[in-house]
Amino acid sequence: MKAPEGKYAWTATVGEKGQIVIPKQARDILGIKPGDTLLLLGDEKQGIAIPPKGAFAELFHIAFQNGGDGE
Repeated sequence: MKAPEGKYAWTATVGEKGQIVIPKQARDILGIKPGDTLLLLGDEKQGIAIPPKGAFAELFHIAFQNGGDGE
């Protein structure tokens, strides 16, 4: 089965310290570099999502605009 364009799936193993290694192909495609900060979102039923790294800055911009009142 061919994946839709722009869609990918990888596997990662959780180490003893709870760390995972993001596969090289994923890092290359998504532009993830050493030292980058990634936002992890968790849902007990749906699992973990890692939004694009730019979403982190955008989220804080939205959260803290106009004194953080969301308006």
